[in-house]
Amino acid sequence: LQLVESGGGLVQPGGSVRLSCTVSGFLLNNYAIGWFRQAPGKEREGVSCIRRRDGSAYYADAVKGRFSISGDSASNTTYLQMNSLEPEDTAVYYCAARPALFQPCAPMEDYRTWGRGTQVTVSP
Repeated sequence: LQLVESGGGLVQPGGSVRLSCTVSGFLLNNYAIGWFRQAPGKEREGVSCIRRRDGSAYYADAVKGRFSISGDSASNTTYLQMNSLEPEDTAVYYCAARPALFQPCAPMEDYRTWGRGTQVTVSP
């Protein structure tokens, strides 16, 4: 099982960025994919997740209305579109997977397989 994130970088406040999480080694439709973030000096927090079988999704209150999660089965990739970015969104963003054929993807607990993360910095 392997997850690889990409798409991070430096973006200005109010800007947008799309993160990608490409997975290999397992059947994605049996899993949920979650996006987490960890800012310096803070605990890791769940941002959004999606159950790939039916596309049901969850968003943390801090990102609701600004972030959107989606998946592309053909490329085994899950995306996190982040709009209206704020300096408080600066963090290392990780994607993770857990089995979720019938369970909802949230609460965002027990995610067992993780990527290495990608840095997103929101700054003028």
